[in-house]
Amino acid sequence: MVPQKHTRRTRENTAVLLVDHQVGLFTGVRDLTVSDLKHNVVGLAKAAKVLGLPIVPVTTARDSMWGPTIPELEAVVGDNILDRSSVNAWDDVRFVEAVKATKRDHLIIAGLSFEVCASFPAISAKEAGYEPIIALDACGTFSQDKRQAGIARLGTLGIEVSDYATLIMEILGDNADPKANDVYAALDMPFAVLMGQVAGSLIK
Repeated sequence: MVPQKHTRRTRENTAVLLVDHQVGLFTGVRDLTVSDLKHNVVGLAKAAKVLGLPIVPVTTARDSMWGPTIPELEAVVGDNILDRSSVNAWDDVRFVEAVKATKRDHLIIAGLSFEVCASFPAISAKEAGYEPIIALDACGTFSQDKRQAGIARLGTLGIEVSDYATLIMEILGDNADPKANDVYAALDMPFAVLMGQVAGSLIK
């Protein structure tokens, strides 16, 4: 079998899918702290906006089960968030059409829960010819066992897992880019913010 050709993620070929970062689901997160999860998914969304990446946010059973998108994320992506009933977001035609409308074939996916809400659409997207990758630390789930089982399953299916900052850095590409400082500020990694402040003071 010939291995699938991998191409780099760029501003021209990548979109970000944010699936079910809802208030009710956050109450069950156990594989990382709720504050870290909020920080990471908001950082991913902010940095994506700086780089001009299309963002497709979606919820499930917003009014009947899991509540609205967390306010910190809604403040970044806006309130025009598609709601659906299907477990797998890719089973909703409107969601798939929204992804197609981005005209991007590389997808950064984050969802809650990781092994369902992020992984199911990633699996379906790969079957549909897209190149998905999951930003693991912008996802969350309800136990360490579920996290490890989800990672193992994706590995057998050839779907990559990374972290939110690494994926954005791949797309940024060059620290001389005029948007670099804004990207690092959006990612809000403490050491990077500190070094940026030091460098700024030295330049002055």
